[in-house]
Amino acid sequence: MSQPNGPARSYNHLHTARKYTAGKRRFSVYWTWSYPWEANRDTTELDNRFSTMTEVRRVAWPAYETVEFSQKMFLQGIAGTLELFHVSIVRFQEVVGSVTGSPVAVFQRIDQGGQRLPLDERILGDTDTLMVFGLDHLLTEQEASPGEIEAVRQFLRREGTCLILGPHHDVGSSADLKERAMEYAHHGDPLVPRQQRFGRYTRSLIKGLGVPVENRWGLRPATVQGTNRLVPLATVRDLDTRGWLTGVPTFNFHMHLPHYAVTMDDPKAIHVLARQPVDVSRPHPFVEAGNKEFNMFLWMPPAGDRAGDILLADSTIFTTLFGGDESLENFWKNIAIR
Repeated sequence: MSQPNGPARSYNHLHTARKYTAGKRRFSVYWTWSYPWEANRDTTELDNRFSTMTEVRRVAWPAYETVEFSQKMFLQGIAGTLELFHVSIVRFQEVVGSVTGSPVAVFQRIDQGGQRLPLDERILGDTDTLMVFGLDHLLTEQEASPGEIEAVRQFLRREGTCLILGPHHDVGSSADLKERAMEYAHHGDPLVPRQQRFGRYTRSLIKGLGVPVENRWGLRPATVQGTNRLVPLATVRDLDTRGWLTGVPTFNFHMHLPHYAVTMDDPKAIHVLARQPVDVSRPHPFVEAGNKEFNMFLWMPPAGDRAGDILLADSTIFTTLFGGDESLENFWKNIAIR
């Protein structure tokens, strides 16, 4: 009889606090969506919803034509697509868990059973690095409450903490349908509708914490011709005093990445550590404005009464849903030890 792979997976259990160990980090992932609201979206609506597994299978054929993704083994409809995100962070959990010695906890704002979990001490009390992944569609009305914003502010006053904010793309914000069509042709992903606006929760948290960043667009990164390998990041090594990007020439390919636009002029407040070259061969309003790179990875060092770091990086950088390699895993290890 073959040995089982890895530990048993559990679901719908009460979180057990992880013991603090000096020099080790405890990671927590917070998906900002309402799972039921996203999964129950009307599939006849064209915009602002996730794909169904049927749509994923059709576009990605034959990638998901195996038994493990069949009706008898895997959720279909939109729920199945949401589960792909959960499956895709398992490798991240394995890598970071092996480095830190603590399991990576995963929470949902509203889970499959309708259980609501706001950001509060139950999550923050045994967390050193909090990862807030903004994959909630704007129309699902997820928003950080004043109490949650204050809880995160108090969390960041603790020495050694880190908040990683990952608002996803904002495709089709314009009322001009021709501009939306241009955006769609630029990223080239048939699974993304002409309008897909994400991140109301992370936007509200960003605003409440005074982070001078907005997630804009959904931009296709430049790749090495004939491959899905990214053109290397344009990094500012002099500003990367923590070494977040040591041994990290690239992230992973994703067809529609947000530009994290900095909305203030103070260069000391926030550092753009990495910019990703954009695919300028495909027209887009961002490209037509003369831009050749978009902001990919940003860092706000401690300041004032905030002892913790704030990083901005898209959630897809922490998954294997769109591929992964040694460079990506180096990045994960860096944020686990620095």
